[in-house]
Amino acid sequence: MNHYPDAAATGLAFRKSSYSGGNENCVECAADGTTGVAVRDSKNPHGPALRFTGAAFAAFTSALTGSELTTAH
Repeated sequence: MNHYPDAAATGLAFRKSSYSGGNENCVECAADGTTGVAVRDSKNPHGPALRFTGAAFAAFTSALTGSELTTAH
């Protein structure tokens, strides 16, 4: 996993999930032009973005929709 120090400076087209419903605690994702996905905090567009390989991002989103992850209470 790599990162971009200033996500806004990448020129990538970040998008927020339609499921966010205006909530400010969101992340935004963008295809980075190779086989990766960049992920940034929607409240900090000029902050860093993490870059995941396509396979790692697919595994993560699959875990989110399955029962592999639980929330802390």
